[in-house]
Amino acid sequence: MPATRLPHVRFAAQGDHPAVEVPAIGQGTWYMGEGLAPHRDEVRALQEGLELGLSLIDTAEMYGEGGAESVVGEALAGRREQAFLVSKVYPWNAGRESAIEACERSLKRLDTDHLDLYLLHWPGEIPLEETLEAFTRLQEQGKILRFGVSNFDVDDMQALLAQPGGAACVTDQVLYHLGSRGIETHLYPWLHERGLPMMAYCPLAQGGRLRNELMSHPEVLDIAAELGITPAQLLLAWAIRPHAGQHEVIAIPKAVQREHVSQNARALEIRLDDDALARLDAAFPPPIHKVPLDIV
Repeated sequence: MPATRLPHVRFAAQGDHPAVEVPAIGQGTWYMGEGLAPHRDEVRALQEGLELGLSLIDTAEMYGEGGAESVVGEALAGRREQAFLVSKVYPWNAGRESAIEACERSLKRLDTDHLDLYLLHWPGEIPLEETLEAFTRLQEQGKILRFGVSNFDVDDMQALLAQPGGAACVTDQVLYHLGSRGIETHLYPWLHERGLPMMAYCPLAQGGRLRNELMSHPEVLDIAAELGITPAQLLLAWAIRPHAGQHEVIAIPKAVQREHVSQNARALEIRLDDDALARLDAAFPPPIHKVPLDIV
């Protein structure tokens, strides 16, 4: 391991709960619990990730309609204290009472008494005022320690922060990878100005049409080969690169194979120099003007 400290990202204090730091790479669970891989392999992958220091585990009631949460719950049996646990509520379950009930169902599947972070999965029809009221009650009950949102663009974030209690939001989780850089024009600068870290889902373009293009792009292959790393590690190192000297992005790739888990953890050690970043910018330039928020 290198002598320098591996990159971490800081979630601000919220309510009675102090600020906390988590590694800049965590573990995603989208498509777990759906029979696409052996159940035991999914459980073991998450456990191995914890052992390698990937303490943040992200899931949602949407993933496998609770199936992924059940996988996570089994993986955390006897080791809950090792994890920073994140789950998300459907927009239509985010009402004054329904969000309480949805969270309690998630806690039961996860076999835990609290979430470290609870997110509204995307903007919906239920007024944000109701969702924030429910999140506050869940905090008071000790069922969630912090709350945030997912798939919110700048206007959504502005509407959130305009609500009573909205300024306590600690993060926005959005799609972000080398082939999807639209957030860099407006959303990311807006979050940066307010000290809000960003969570990047699908940092390897999982589930997206660009995955094969990214993984097989000549420049990606060349740079990875020069550094002695895999294309996936290069994409992760790019996603969590520091901005203005600070690490503000948490990438949450999903992995089931043991070697992929290990590679994800080792990506925390990779530092990309200015030349590599410039070459990647040239191959996958960010947009100049604001574009609609990319969602998968």
